[in-house]
Amino acid sequence: MDALTDLLDGPRARGAFMIRASMNPPWAVRIQDEAPISLMCMVQDDAWAVPDEGEPLRVSPGDMVIFRGPDHYTVADDPATKPQIVIHPDQSCTTLDGTSLSEEMSLGVRAWGDAPDGSMVMLVGAYQMRGAVTRRLLSALPPIAIVRACGSPLVDVLGEEMGKDEPGQDVVLDRLLDLLLIATLRAWFSRPDAEAPGWYRAHGDAVVGPALRLLHDDLSHPWTVADLASRVGVSRAALAQRFAKQLGEPPMSYLTGIRLAQAADLLRESDATLDTVARQVGYGNAFALSTAFKREHGISPQDYRAG
Repeated sequence: MDALTDLLDGPRARGAFMIRASMNPPWAVRIQDEAPISLMCMVQDDAWAVPDEGEPLRVSPGDMVIFRGPDHYTVADDPATKPQIVIHPDQSCTTLDGTSLSEEMSLGVRAWGDAPDGSMVMLVGAYQMRGAVTRRLLSALPPIAIVRACGSPLVDVLGEEMGKDEPGQDVVLDRLLDLLLIATLRAWFSRPDAEAPGWYRAHGDAVVGPALRLLHDDLSHPWTVADLASRVGVSRAALAQRFAKQLGEPPMSYLTGIRLAQAADLLRESDATLDTVARQVGYGNAFALSTAFKREHGISPQDYRAG
């Protein structure tokens, strides 16, 4: 398992908010839903993604846009158009003064907008989960990431499936959104000018890549630098030096980080006992995990789960 797979494998989409939006200009929507990640697929017409801080970014048909939460932003036909609609954390929509527009803007099954045949069409999927593993991914992304002319065939499939109202449809859409997000992230990090995080670039390294896959494959193993170095066929010193150069931290420090991030995600996303979580991520017991967790997060695992 590689680091990107590991980051996305835990907090997968569960009941993601998904719509096909169609609008006629002028239009502008203020997004204040604070979703951890939202993915926008531009199907027809141009639009502008306008962050609260920074320059407006043009979005054209075929472009994929990742919005990093919980930042607020505006999507509009033109940067000068003033927002008329606000999207809130519960995904309800209102006017600026709070008047509900939910019924007025509903156009059918997962269809939303001011005109069913509007000149602008986009597909939007907003993840609802908030897990520590996801935050590790979010820290590697800018507030708005645009992959130009992505052209993924998954967009057509997603658009077709969005209009269906069949048993199990939410699960189908969640998995399609996951696939499309992964494809978009891979395209983003693979750009020639990408400033990809160290853990992403390191997977191409002949030594660090295999070491990372071993760590992510088995977090519960009692890893040591000597054990890891032996598995990848290099000396301890060579592994430590190369690992630190690629990722900016020693192997065991990196391992602690992903163990505690995975533990945080399990605490939020499952009902597993603290002892079970501890064993799953490589700690001998709940006390050992609690000590490390509190040192990292400043609160106990129990308080983190409750909060």
